[in-house]
Amino acid sequence: MLASTALVLFMTPGLALFYGGMVRSKSVLNMMMMSLSAMGLVGVLWVLYGYSLAFGNDVGGGLLGSLTEFWGLKGLFVGTYTGDAISFTLSGSIPALVFVGFQATFAIITVALISGAVADRMKFGAWLLFAGIWATVVYFPVAHWVFAFTSTDGSVVGGWIANSLKAIDFAGGTAVHINAGVAALALAIIVGKRRGWPREPMRPHNLTLVMLGAGILWFGWFGFNAGSALGANGTAAFTMVNTIVATCAAMLAWLVVERIRDGKATTLGAASGIVAGLVAITPSCSSVSPLGAIALGAIASVLCALAVGLKYRFGFDDSLDVVGVHLVGGIAGTVLVGFFADPGSPAAVAGLFYGGGADQLWRQAVGALAVLLYSGILTFIIALIVKGIFRGKIRIDEEAEVAGIDESEHAETAYDFSSHRGLGGLAGSHAAAQAAAVAAPSKEGVSQ
Repeated sequence: MLASTALVLFMTPGLALFYGGMVRSKSVLNMMMMSLSAMGLVGVLWVLYGYSLAFGNDVGGGLLGSLTEFWGLKGLFVGTYTGDAISFTLSGSIPALVFVGFQATFAIITVALISGAVADRMKFGAWLLFAGIWATVVYFPVAHWVFAFTSTDGSVVGGWIANSLKAIDFAGGTAVHINAGVAALALAIIVGKRRGWPREPMRPHNLTLVMLGAGILWFGWFGFNAGSALGANGTAAFTMVNTIVATCAAMLAWLVVERIRDGKATTLGAASGIVAGLVAITPSCSSVSPLGAIALGAIASVLCALAVGLKYRFGFDDSLDVVGVHLVGGIAGTVLVGFFADPGSPAAVAGLFYGGGADQLWRQAVGALAVLLYSGILTFIIALIVKGIFRGKIRIDEEAEVAGIDESEHAETAYDFSSHRGLGGLAGSHAAAQAAAVAAPSKEGVSQ
């Protein structure tokens, strides 16, 4: 579990590279900072009250955990750690503090995912304020709904999706991907379109970073999915295999769509297919067979590949396709459980294709819809509040956006091209002398 926690935390720098490579060179530092700042901000909030809101004993019909029960993680770190009598608080069979750290990484990356929709244009201060409020009002309660299970002895009461609805979301299709995807849509609409979009081409500036980021995300996702088994056990092994094969199928499916639609299979398409497959298998990795995982990954990837073009039809500027990949992929992965759930899997639930009827399907659909509506509506309200606090100026001005958000918000640039603009010192003098010698006509040439 320590290794899984580290893997999921590593996903956020991977996301920073993935997103950073997809923007223009004048925006890469800001894009990466939006992900990295989520680590700092959400990590602190999680310890102060986030864990308590998400995993504290339920105080309202499965909607919210107790704010004060674990404030500052009180009661979770008191114990004897050395000597003959070793005792500390457990969460199931693992130390409670390990579970705290593991779930903190989920909260961090969920917030970071949203940032891709507002690349190039949102003020950094406004982003931090939005991220803090959104984590508090949206993510922490939704995590309680989805991840907080009632204990076997009834001493701890959890969230309504986990316990009353009994929708299957093994590692966060609703709490992470649908949640972040619809929030990204709402925030992109409030912030507005980039200057020149969609008339001007805004191609990724560094596809090498994108591919590196996709590889790190796939690597870290084993902690995300297999780690959600909360132990080194058969369920972890099962989800690991499904995470591999669903992602492989999704990457191939995206490339096929590109080849048919555009005539070329691209590296950006491969990276996008990888992420789409990872998103789709997240909720379903414990409930479908490996063959079902292949089918689910391929179907979800095709849907995502087709969905990324919807922003042009409907006119919302989702800069890095958070909506097309995470919202659509999260919905697909969650709902398809109702079709592909295999009773022989660890979840032991039969979907529509395995004789289970529509019972699990409606549960999946209700869970997905509930998170979508709650997150979408609350995000609109939060974004409007933040916009009001900043007196309507939630984004940088036009001049700063044209020059680049890196310089206006951080006084930095990702790439220093000054050495190409002029040479100084002895090296510069030598190069200048050589250039002058080449340019000047020889005496022989003049006489001729």
